[in-house]
Amino acid sequence: MTTAEFPLHVVFIGDVVGRPGEEAIQTGLERLRRQLPVDVVIANGENAAGGKGLTEKSYNALRDAGVDVITLGNHAWDKREIFDFIDHADRIVRPANYPAGTPGRGWTTIEVAGRDIVVFQLLGRAFLNIGDCPFQVAEREISRIRQISPVVILDMHAEATSEKVAMAYMLDGKVSAVLGTHTHVQTADEQIFPGGTGYISDVGMTGPRDSILGIRSDLALKRMRDQLPVRFEVAEGPGVFSAVWLSIDAHSGRTLQIQRIQYR
Repeated sequence: MTTAEFPLHVVFIGDVVGRPGEEAIQTGLERLRRQLPVDVVIANGENAAGGKGLTEKSYNALRDAGVDVITLGNHAWDKREIFDFIDHADRIVRPANYPAGTPGRGWTTIEVAGRDIVVFQLLGRAFLNIGDCPFQVAEREISRIRQISPVVILDMHAEATSEKVAMAYMLDGKVSAVLGTHTHVQTADEQIFPGGTGYISDVGMTGPRDSILGIRSDLALKRMRDQLPVRFEVAEGPGVFSAVWLSIDAHSGRTLQIQRIQYR
């Protein structure tokens, strides 16, 4: 680290699923803080309320567990009560490429150690077919965001790995990190791009360990096997905590270190 570097330490927690996810955050963050410095915690919470969506109760539970900013995704509106509080909750970020007039905000700012950090989210379109083009929206918004702070964390919530890595190539040097969410499976491709942008294709899931993407395996298997409607339920049992830890230079916005974390 040079004398010009002033590191901010960011933890981004992968897709939180139900109560087991909330409990895994509490134990996982406690363990992580014993190992590494932590200045700010961000989590994807679109599955926090019973496996789909976010309620005010689950939002408050995540905040009480130590999460500073919560991002959403394609399940943002699965709990209708979110419309009652999202406009007033400045620590919630939904995809910025939802249509104009959609409730909530596509990015927010949080002050950490006297520095501003911007948390930004985009939704991929491959296999999801929701929202405007994330690449065009990113190009339109990033100049405004960079005027606020050089430290920008982008949650790229997408199905296709190609969309995620393409976004990282396009925004290399313009954002601090492009962190993939949505698939609930942590990938082993964490890296720092030449321009200083940290990247991972998927941060992974924070939720019940013995499950199919957080859902009871018997129910998920029945749906796949029979091709008939099944009411999914969040699995129970021990949890898994999936996250990435980043050290970011507050002056330049460049990622200095990126490390994936998984406690099982």
